[in-house]
Amino acid sequence: MPSWRRRWSIDAVEAGLRWLTGRWPGGTIRNEAEVYSGYYTEAASVSQAYYALASKAMSRTSDQVPPKPADQLRADARQNHARLIAAATAAFAEKGADAPLEDIARRAGVGIGTLYRHFPTRTDLQAAVFRSQVGAVCGEGDALLATAPPGQAFSAWMRSLAGYLVTKRGLSHALIEAVGIESELISSCWMAMRQTTERLLANAQQAGLIRQDVDATDVMRLVHGVTVSTEKAPERADMLLSVMLDGLRAPRA
Repeated sequence: MPSWRRRWSIDAVEAGLRWLTGRWPGGTIRNEAEVYSGYYTEAASVSQAYYALASKAMSRTSDQVPPKPADQLRADARQNHARLIAAATAAFAEKGADAPLEDIARRAGVGIGTLYRHFPTRTDLQAAVFRSQVGAVCGEGDALLATAPPGQAFSAWMRSLAGYLVTKRGLSHALIEAVGIESELISSCWMAMRQTTERLLANAQQAGLIRQDVDATDVMRLVHGVTVSTEKAPERADMLLSVMLDGLRAPRA
């Protein structure tokens, strides 16, 4: 190897090591190095992480692009994408947001490489599950709005929303830590749930069933309060939701 190239390589490695050690005090990597492990348990050393990142960068070609959105994938790839989200949803519900990725790949019937092609990091997979589940629960709300009487639709939505908040608490906490509460992911999902609540609330208020001085944010705060306060006593949640709904009913004339 020519001396100038050897010098460049040494300088690049040293620069990378300085960057990593400065970014992760103590010389170890936590979150980003986890991309290279299945169980996301052991943090790699600075040098191990740097060489892994360097190897990945050196092997990248100019035609490589980020994973395509699901609707732009081939039919077989769309099926794998959907199976991975379904498997991850079940695994996160059973084992928490840190469920092993190998287990998720096995549940989906694909290899770990396929999982990483669709979701390069654990956060990508968590975010996809989060969006999918928010879409599903909001879809339930819209179906209630279209098919059920206003009061029944509103009550059923409150219970659906409470059930969602309970089952996805760990996942939402993990994502808030990873991307921030002001991120597009968290903001857009919260907005979707609030807008669904607004539609069902307005429908019940127009029918004269729910008091006029509350808005969707008030209602969501109440539901959130019930789910948090019954975390260790889940059998009391339905009763407290009933008390909440009683308090929201419009006063009799």
